[in-house]
Amino acid sequence: MGDPAGAARHIHQALKPGGAWMIVEPFAHDALEQNINPVGRLYYSASTLVCVPTSLNQEVGTALGAQAGEGRLREVAKSGGFRQFRRAAETPFNLILEARH
Repeated sequence: MGDPAGAARHIHQALKPGGAWMIVEPFAHDALEQNINPVGRLYYSASTLVCVPTSLNQEVGTALGAQAGEGRLREVAKSGGFRQFRRAAETPFNLILEARH
């Protein structure tokens, strides 16, 4: 996604007050050292080869990084106007995050 903050703003504007945006992202911790495991290695590889170049090629080209952890995703949601943010659930492969209007 080339403009995650812009997407967050658009979603925030589309929701009614109290509405929620459910975000499903590849599981990543905020620190690189915490992501050095088989799944993290796979995600870093895919992100480096596909996600980052695709984002950089778009107009805004933010490129959150090879693995955007929960902290960075919280910043994106807050910049879009969301006031509440929490981890709703997780699996070994995904974070399920909730941002509320």
